[in-house]
Amino acid sequence: MRDEELTTHLTRLGLGERETLLYLALLRTGPIAPADVAARLGLDLDDVEESVDHLVDLGLVSAGGPTPAAVVPIEPSIGIERLAHTRSAELRQAQLAAIDAYRGYRRSVHPQSATDELVEVLTGARIEERIHQAEGAARSEVLRFDSPPYHTGGVANETEEHNLAHGVEYRIVYSKSAVEDNRYYTCNIQPCIAAGEQARVLPTVPVKLTIFDRRQALVSMSFVEADINDSILIVRPSSLLSALIGLFETSWRSAFPLHRHGRVPTTLRPLHRRILELLAGGLTDEAIAELLGISRRTLSRNLEQLNAGAGATTRFQLALYATRKGWL
Repeated sequence: MRDEELTTHLTRLGLGERETLLYLALLRTGPIAPADVAARLGLDLDDVEESVDHLVDLGLVSAGGPTPAAVVPIEPSIGIERLAHTRSAELRQAQLAAIDAYRGYRRSVHPQSATDELVEVLTGARIEERIHQAEGAARSEVLRFDSPPYHTGGVANETEEHNLAHGVEYRIVYSKSAVEDNRYYTCNIQPCIAAGEQARVLPTVPVKLTIFDRRQALVSMSFVEADINDSILIVRPSSLLSALIGLFETSWRSAFPLHRHGRVPTTLRPLHRRILELLAGGLTDEAIAELLGISRRTLSRNLEQLNAGAGATTRFQLALYATRKGWL
């Protein structure tokens, strides 16, 4: 690792510039007297001795080298853990201070009741930024009712794919209108399912909703409710948030699975791929046609094409062929 990279890391842990400079010098030279290292670095001896004392306190160096006056680096595990713990505590204090400061600002600008802090209304250009901030901060679980229109433009969700790769669980209930949008399905839904998202579908969702770590919810209007999506509600821990979580769980249990085993067919027409996924979820022809926004006749024609390609005469044979091909 280059010195500049290590300097950055040590600074993040809370070491001052002088302590970092001294520690790097000791790593290069080995045991050395403070007077000698002061001369090498062009520093005042008193400043070096003060920095040495600080590094000793942190558990990164020892003042008992081969000679009584020498300073030597020591195995840093315990010292680094202590620094990391201290830094984490400081960040938590800073977080609480920022929250308190913001609440003070809210009370001074909008002197309303205490319950007003539980729900915040956000409008305009700040919406997309807040959505990205909230999703980027998710650590364990994201629950979502997904329905157009989209504040983020209905593009690929790279943040979700990154979170899934780092152990964040996603459970998404899609509306029919989201699933039948081929562009959105291809650029957003399909890649997220492939990355590990658990996906289900309903003809409609009760509200546009995303819940992050069961600590914060973003709520906005669905396509059914408004053509212009220009505001969201931010709901913090409260009985309302608990009710929204309960609403999601109830809808999740009644929704149809959108996929199996997280694998996505790669060699099919988009419509055929979506028909197979919904068939795998046990949906009836009527339900599949409704979710895809096509007629029963169109569905039957496409099923005939799938059966012909697979040499199948029943749903079971088609499912067996699709499984062997790795489509399901």
